[in-house]
Amino acid sequence: MDQLFWGQLSVERAAALMFYEPHSEMAQLVYQLKYGQRPDIGEDMGRLMAREMSLGDFFNGIDALVPVPLTRKRHRQRGYNQSEMLARGISDVTGIPVITEAVSREHFQQSQTSLSRRERQENVEGVFVLRHPQLLESKHILLIDDICTTGATLMACGKVLHNIERVSISMLTLGFTKK
Repeated sequence: MDQLFWGQLSVERAAALMFYEPHSEMAQLVYQLKYGQRPDIGEDMGRLMAREMSLGDFFNGIDALVPVPLTRKRHRQRGYNQSEMLARGISDVTGIPVITEAVSREHFQQSQTSLSRRERQENVEGVFVLRHPQLLESKHILLIDDICTTGATLMACGKVLHNIERVSISMLTLGFTKK
């Protein structure tokens, strides 16, 4: 997964727990997490991610978990942020704190699911804003998202986070798929 960011964004490490196949059991879990009012699935999957990724020392040196934010409107509609639920599950196992106040998402154009790679990049350009960068200064942060397809969302959020002084960024998603 880290190859998506080569030459575009400095990333310490990037990984996904599993390959995401549409219409699979995993896809049904993600669908329930995002649209079925099942935040518990996110926390359970986050704990699973933490246990599996800890086997390879993936979390060594990570100071904070930062879930990719939703807009306030999207958060109200869903009732929770699925990426934050994953981060909370990871935190339960690793003890690494979750920081949600440092960056926000100001706009939601449309879902990324039906867009091409270029359209995905355009759709998320300029949507993330630093709110409290001092919370992440001099830290190695782990950016958490549910699914990575082209990396556009992670890249857009990561570029904003790179404006923080002495920050290092790694990324972890539940699933990775190719569009």
